[in-house]
Amino acid sequence: MQIVIIGGGPAGRTSAIELAKLGENVTLIEAKHVGGTCLNEGCMMINGLSEIARFIEDSENYNKLGILNIKYNFEYEPIAAGIKKTLNIFRSINENEILENNVNLIYGEATIVDDKVKINDEIIEYDKLLISTGAKPKYPPIKGIHSALTYKDILSMKKLPEKLIIIGSGIMATEFSWIFSSMGSEVKMLCRSNFLNILNKKHSNYIKNHLLKKVEIIENVNINEIHENKITTNKGEFEGVILLATGTKPNSEIIEGIVELGDNGEILVNNHMQTSKKNIYAAGDVIGGIGGTPIARMEGIVAGHNMIGIEEEVDYDYIHKTISLNYDVSFFDSDFDCDGEDDFSISVPNSAGTGSFWRVIAGETGFTDLNVNLYSGKINGLISVGPSARYVFSYLSMFLRLNHDIYDYDKFIEAHPSTDTVYRLMRLLK
Repeated sequence: MQIVIIGGGPAGRTSAIELAKLGENVTLIEAKHVGGTCLNEGCMMINGLSEIARFIEDSENYNKLGILNIKYNFEYEPIAAGIKKTLNIFRSINENEILENNVNLIYGEATIVDDKVKINDEIIEYDKLLISTGAKPKYPPIKGIHSALTYKDILSMKKLPEKLIIIGSGIMATEFSWIFSSMGSEVKMLCRSNFLNILNKKHSNYIKNHLLKKVEIIENVNINEIHENKITTNKGEFEGVILLATGTKPNSEIIEGIVELGDNGEILVNNHMQTSKKNIYAAGDVIGGIGGTPIARMEGIVAGHNMIGIEEEVDYDYIHKTISLNYDVSFFDSDFDCDGEDDFSISVPNSAGTGSFWRVIAGETGFTDLNVNLYSGKINGLISVGPSARYVFSYLSMFLRLNHDIYDYDKFIEAHPSTDTVYRLMRLLK
């Protein structure tokens, strides 16, 4: 069977390697760089910037406490250059892994013509096709919007903006707001509605007041027009470098008119990752789902298996999200209302541990909130703000996806001190 995969991000790359290991003939086509948005312009770039921002905030805290006297010279361009150098290493590792698994890797812009793929003047026939072309910045219908920077431009900046206006209210906007305000930019965050409305007001307010202290957050903003370094709104006029962080739009143009698309251009798929055309599948950001590298990998594996007759369905239960700030903010859903008579909510401050010890004096160790049905033991909502939240939630996700409930925590041995709070919170329910 000849399988062609278009897009070398997490979904396409993972699927290609899995299928090649199973003995299939796989061709992977990538337009520019393997690794997708996450590696080249997204979460890995955020990781690099976040580590610098965290160092700066920690240094300020140590200086304030009088336990260290840290002085440093800050320049943005060497940081961006260092991140680019590191990303090149990651790309090489990814490319070598693809080639070592006997995947035919081709670079270039692909098109689909008459049920065949055209790439670099070569025609490739396929039995099964996987579209994993990712997404691109989403531009709201605002006059002058294309003069704004996006996440694609972050590493091209020559210096740190003195003033930065971020348009957006979600995870991406929040992370950039924290990073650049920590580095020294005067940051204003313009939210069309409420700040971080994927969370309830209590939790978004905590983030606003404790983790984004240097950011001016302005809600319910209607933007009239964007000029170069100037923006006019119903809340007044703002000046500074303008960064657009309003989400993404699927890169589905390659398959338009061939399979069914949704209102935002996302490729519509079933639980097998199959499109409206039986021999064409799609996975990753191009289907406009939950998003994120781990989800894309899972979707790529499911798509690959189904393409070769191994029936499997994608499972989105208990998928957690994380916002990368000075502390991680990780959460399952955001339902903390006690709607049923057996629903119960509890909140505890996080214990001092790795990454939070020197925040105890200021009372800034974060928190964990849980909403649970005491009858069934099933979790309705869970959020934790702390330095190890993303790692704790990864294991919690697996635990819950295996149909365990809170009463199974009797056998849980915590990794002191990183998971103390989750263990203590569950024990409080006994």
